[in-house]
Amino acid sequence: MQEVMMEGLEGVDQKIKPEPSPLRDGPLFVVGMFRSGTSLLYALLNQNPQIALMYEGDLAHLHSLFWFPTKTSRWLAKWDFWNGGPSRHKVDTSKLPENIADLRSAVREVYVEYARQKKGATIWGCKSPTYYDSLARLGRTFPNARFVIIWRDLRDVCRSIRKAAEEPTYFRRRGMLLRAMLGYHDMKVQCDWLVSHGLPVYEIHYEDLVSDSETTMRGICEFLQIPFDPRMITLKGADRSAIEDATHHSLVKTERIVKPRKNTTAAPRTELESKVDRYLFMWRKQYGGAWPRYPRSIDGKAGEPSIWERSRDRLAYRGLRIWHHTIPVIFSLVPMRAWDAYSRFRGRSFEFREERSAVSEGLRDHDSK
Repeated sequence: MQEVMMEGLEGVDQKIKPEPSPLRDGPLFVVGMFRSGTSLLYALLNQNPQIALMYEGDLAHLHSLFWFPTKTSRWLAKWDFWNGGPSRHKVDTSKLPENIADLRSAVREVYVEYARQKKGATIWGCKSPTYYDSLARLGRTFPNARFVIIWRDLRDVCRSIRKAAEEPTYFRRRGMLLRAMLGYHDMKVQCDWLVSHGLPVYEIHYEDLVSDSETTMRGICEFLQIPFDPRMITLKGADRSAIEDATHHSLVKTERIVKPRKNTTAAPRTELESKVDRYLFMWRKQYGGAWPRYPRSIDGKAGEPSIWERSRDRLAYRGLRIWHHTIPVIFSLVPMRAWDAYSRFRGRSFEFREERSAVSEGLRDHDSK
């Protein structure tokens, strides 16, 4: 009789104790244009115990590391030299298989290992604005991936880039504003490609995120098919250790979601603002008023950009894109010992992060400052 009772109790315990959820098959990519709230969204998402995203790991941006036969130790060393991805996230690389030689396996093994560090996490992946023009490539490489795309009023994106460029950051580089403007539409085209090819995509807007965080985060949880966690609407207790301490990250380092203040001071419109409005007006007309959602109203007095302006901007943007994707190829093909020598020559600890890299800028105009 006692044995029967014990068996019954054990059965009850098994029913009460939930089984751990399995890891999702594919990665989650959180993507947006620079200065559009991707860091804030990353911090809020990772507040959910089932989500463990890496912060700008960008391993898929270094796909050229896997063009030739390689071993885990080799591409790990180069990746860590590029942007400190494994070390910033304290990934236990000793648990990774020794002979990972393809990009898809590398991304899965590293990002899943990071998710395992966060007990209970089932959703793994990466947040990065680097992929704003590579969504289609990610979709082809990871056909079981899911995407959360965040949009922000392009005028505010450009203002934020100019503000961040007041200090010696990545945003001081030439062409950043043009990359943001034309890249904004490029991201739309690639986002539509994902949708047309049946990949799961959920789009949100920064303005909605900061004004009604709960509704936005609940929507994402429903998309991801996980329970909403109240901690996802606050930065209190959020892990932001992988985010660098820089002025342009000051808001995400606070304990609450801060809605940026609108500049109500009447001032003459700059040429940049007029240019942005011309493109916004053209796109709003092109998409029948459905995109972009913000700003709510666009002054159409400036009209559309001329054919000459569009052609000139498109040519310059194409050059910037080529350069953006050439940098990791050069980095991948140059032997590691050469980068070590360069680092020693620089006489300081070296971080080859594409956003702030002295080498990246040096390849274009070596230390022009």
